[in-house]
Amino acid sequence: MRVIVTPPRRLAGTVQVPGDKSVSHRAGLLGALATGPTEITGFLESLDCLNTLRALQALGVEVTRKGPGEYRIGGAGPGGLQEPDNVLDCGNSGTSARLLLGVLAGQPFWSVLTGDDSLRRRPMGRVAEPLRQMGASVVGRGEGSRLPLAIRGARPLKGLRYRSPVPSAQVKSAILLAGLFADGEVSVEEPAPSRDHTERMLRGFGCRVRVDGRSVTVTPGGDLRGHSIRVPGDISSAAFFLVAGAIVPGSAVTVSGVGVNPTRTGLLDVLGEMGAELGISDRQGDDEPGATLTARASRLRGARLGGALIPRLIDELPILAVAAAAAEGVTEVLDAAELRVKESDRIATLGAELTKLGARVEERADGFRIRGGAPLRGAVVRSWGDHRIAMALIVAGLVAEGQTVVEDTQCIATSYPEFLTTLNALTSEPCAYPEGAPA
Repeated sequence: MRVIVTPPRRLAGTVQVPGDKSVSHRAGLLGALATGPTEITGFLESLDCLNTLRALQALGVEVTRKGPGEYRIGGAGPGGLQEPDNVLDCGNSGTSARLLLGVLAGQPFWSVLTGDDSLRRRPMGRVAEPLRQMGASVVGRGEGSRLPLAIRGARPLKGLRYRSPVPSAQVKSAILLAGLFADGEVSVEEPAPSRDHTERMLRGFGCRVRVDGRSVTVTPGGDLRGHSIRVPGDISSAAFFLVAGAIVPGSAVTVSGVGVNPTRTGLLDVLGEMGAELGISDRQGDDEPGATLTARASRLRGARLGGALIPRLIDELPILAVAAAAAEGVTEVLDAAELRVKESDRIATLGAELTKLGARVEERADGFRIRGGAPLRGAVVRSWGDHRIAMALIVAGLVAEGQTVVEDTQCIATSYPEFLTTLNALTSEPCAYPEGAPA
């Protein structure tokens, strides 16, 4: 699908974004392992999260859709999962694949996981290796490092103290989930703290979790208890509207009910450093705090990003690259080599596609350097099958002279099916629409 983008006069209004993708995955998975039902509201009904629910159903878990974003997960309990009749297809979802590997490491049967072309290229060895150390058998392509992978779990698994070479919430979460089935404590130490949704949610289900600096430890024993979970709005989705509000002249955009977990708010810190006029109000919630965020058109300036900040905004770097192109001065992103193993090589795709629009981007091994301030001009660009690249390019088209065409945008449905509808709600007339649709 091709999306046509034309610059709007301004963006104005208040919108809501769908539920947090990371929290939705974990709510379904932990609900499945719990004793008693878990009621979820605000669940993100994207292709990625629905793939997690389908996998749980294939494992014998009762999943009931009660309404839009409302699901009841019938807890199967710690020993209630069943060997699936067929291959578990994770589609494009790295979170589904990696977290399911952690759960399946503790199940005494064989399962096979696969995914689409993109997911089959993404590294799984970083999860498979520690699970093998715990006693699971994991075999497959690339010496057991690429999907499709077959896994036979063990029970109990061995306790483990693991030092992860990369700060990755997916790696950490897979090991902690496997730790629920271990015969002793399981600890993961990271070089920098990654998002902590799993630790927070494990506590909410009654698991004993200890955090000591960059190390997280799970003590197995005792059943998880099903309960009600409210999923906040996804800050990764809100990021596109906040950046759009900051770079489109005359704009003021408010996004309500957004999750502001401190391990995810690096975006807000960076936009503030770049000079964006941001407002934060109506804070609420404890386990997963939320707030209302507002961004107004601002004169942005370049910034230097690296180190421990990167894990707190790794998914927002594509849209921050658009902000950097619109800013004055130079923006440098360092220590972000993880971008190369996402749905696309995001360093390469950002460099190639933003350059087509007139941005001055220099690719680096672990990031990029953007000299902002050059006028953007409409062009034909493509997403390379990456939902965050697709949405970032659409936002870039809002400030490009003339018409921008973004190709291969069907991938947006993996995380935000209503993205175009929400964006157009902020304008007096549609500014982004599928080719062939009435403007």
